[in-house]
Amino acid sequence: MDYRKLTAACTLAGYERNFMNLMRGDRIAEQNMAEGLMAETAAFAMPKSLDDKYENAITEKSILRQFSTVFSQYSGSSHILAAMSDDLAECVPENGAIDIQDASNDFTQIPIGRYKLAALLRLPGSFVADAAFDLEGYLVRRLASAFAKAEDRYFISGSGVDEPVGLLHATEGAENGASANQLSYDAVIDLYYSVKPEYRRNGVWLMNDETAQTLKKLKDDAGNYLWRGSDDTVMGKPVMITEYMPDAEAGARPILFGDLSYYWIVKRSPVTVRMLRELFVLNGQIGYMAFELIDGRLVRREAVKALNIASE
Repeated sequence: MDYRKLTAACTLAGYERNFMNLMRGDRIAEQNMAEGLMAETAAFAMPKSLDDKYENAITEKSILRQFSTVFSQYSGSSHILAAMSDDLAECVPENGAIDIQDASNDFTQIPIGRYKLAALLRLPGSFVADAAFDLEGYLVRRLASAFAKAEDRYFISGSGVDEPVGLLHATEGAENGASANQLSYDAVIDLYYSVKPEYRRNGVWLMNDETAQTLKKLKDDAGNYLWRGSDDTVMGKPVMITEYMPDAEAGARPILFGDLSYYWIVKRSPVTVRMLRELFVLNGQIGYMAFELIDGRLVRREAVKALNIASE
């Protein structure tokens, strides 16, 4: 696939008009969009202006996108380079020798895949035919909502087999920072301090509702709550709630803490969409099938740590 031609086509002034006409069922518009068709998904790439709106919308809805590092790598290498060592500066005596460290292991190659996420939307045909209906806004909102949920699920719990490697992956996700027989005040404190100060600086907590409810009730010996209700922080760091984190049960890792910017989300293609005219015709509906090609990887495992609840 020549992504240079694809991305160039998406920026043409007439492409956006043809794309939206196609989404409303104009078959003639399709004839003018050949370079925007991605063979891998048999769907048309969003025009650049629409894709920008989509990116803004999905960033608002996705917890992981708000804190992770997101970039595009449509073609070229199937690896990304990540720095794996800490930079060092120190005093050197005047005219003294400078100790040049071996930098050959400063970077490591991390393989990235092209995992396909699909979303299906349906609309009454009368809405699609109505020129006053904001079809563009509808597609952006609905697709952003659908893909945000899918991304958060896989970027947290993905197995790495036909899907991204998630933060909870046993060997390639977050390291274990603390262990406990049950969720407790001390266990959360231990997890916080298991993360190096450089990663605590921009640290974020990830947990589900049930775990958050338990934490809100925890107090120290002086009766002070661990959770600060005025701004929903623990140890001064924001708490993000997601249904894709497990409950605090035996053998689970219910809390993650650390700098999520070291989780890299790699877009492997523009979002593509195709209209399904016949599939739902008996219901008087029009379908839209959309695709993302994407991957995600925690490039520094020590940047995010997990609380491990011991097995019974």
